[in-house]
Amino acid sequence: MDDGYKQIKEEIIKLVGKENVYENELMSLHTSFRTGGPADLYVVPQKAHDLTGIVAFCVLKKIPYILFGNGSNTLVTDKGIRGVVISLKGLNKIDVHEDEGFILVGAGVPVIKLSMVAQEHGLSGLEFACGIPGTIGGAIFMNAGAYGGEFKDITTLVKYFDAEKVEERKISNEECEFGYRSSVFQKMNRPIILQCRLDLKKGDKNEILSKMKENMESRNSKQPVNLPSAGSTFKREEGIIVAKLIDEAGLKGYKIGGAEVSTLHAGFIVNSGNATSKDILDLIEHVKKVIKEKYDVSLHEEIKIVGER
Repeated sequence: MDDGYKQIKEEIIKLVGKENVYENELMSLHTSFRTGGPADLYVVPQKAHDLTGIVAFCVLKKIPYILFGNGSNTLVTDKGIRGVVISLKGLNKIDVHEDEGFILVGAGVPVIKLSMVAQEHGLSGLEFACGIPGTIGGAIFMNAGAYGGEFKDITTLVKYFDAEKVEERKISNEECEFGYRSSVFQKMNRPIILQCRLDLKKGDKNEILSKMKENMESRNSKQPVNLPSAGSTFKREEGIIVAKLIDEAGLKGYKIGGAEVSTLHAGFIVNSGNATSKDILDLIEHVKKVIKEKYDVSLHEEIKIVGER
C-alpha cells in the first residue's frame, strides 16, 4: 500500500474506528468461491450513517470503491481489488413487528438467517428463501427467488443511498421495478441498499419449518452445496436449459486446475480444491467457447467478476 492509501486509511479510521478497517485483506476469506486476492482496504461500517459517510468520502476524493455483501455471487480476481471494499455485514439489524406482520431488515443480514427469524416468529412468506446464500441487499438488488417465490412478492419499501446525489431515499415496491433477477437498482449508478421492509403473513411455526426443510432437502439434492461455488454460473437463456446444454456437451466434471463443472449440476462451477480465480475464469471461458461452437449459443455469466485483471 502506497502513502496515498495510508492517508486514506487514517481518514477512514476516523469515520468508523480502527477495529473496522483492514489493510490488504484477502478476499478469499469473504467469497463463497474461497478465492480472490487482497483488497487495499476492507472496511466494515457498523451503522448506515458510517457507510454512507465512507461512500461520500470516496466519491469526494475520487477513490475507487466497491460494495460487498456475502460474496456469494461474486468472483474476485487473484490480483485482488484496488481501492476500498465496503462490507455491508455491519448493517445486520432485524426489527420484527410480529403483530403487524412485517420485518424491517438491514442490507447486510444473511437471507438464510432472516428466513429462520421469520419462522421463529410465526411469519410466513420467506420459506422460498431459506437456502439463498446471500444478504438482503443483494437479494433485493437481484430480486432473488426460488421455489416459486421472489423478493418482489414481499418487499414493500426499500431505503437506499443515492451516491450521485449524496442522499437517502425510500421507494415502494412498484418503484423498484422488479423483474426476473432484476430491479431498478441495476439501472442506477452504484446505489447502496440500506434497509427494506418485508410484509409477511401470520402462519403456523411448524408448517413454516416443514416447508423450509422440504425446500432445503430439494436444494441439497440438486445443487453442489458441499463445495465452494457462487451459485449458478451462467444466466438463463430464453428457451434454453443451460445446465442441460453443458451436460450434453460432455462438460460435466470437466476441470481446469482446481475448478470443475459440477458433476451434480452442470450449471455450477465449483472449487473442487485449491482453485484459483484464474482457474475458474479459464473454465468459464472454456465452457462458453464449447457451447458457442457446438450449439451457436452465447452464454453470459450470472456471477459478478470484480478486481484487477
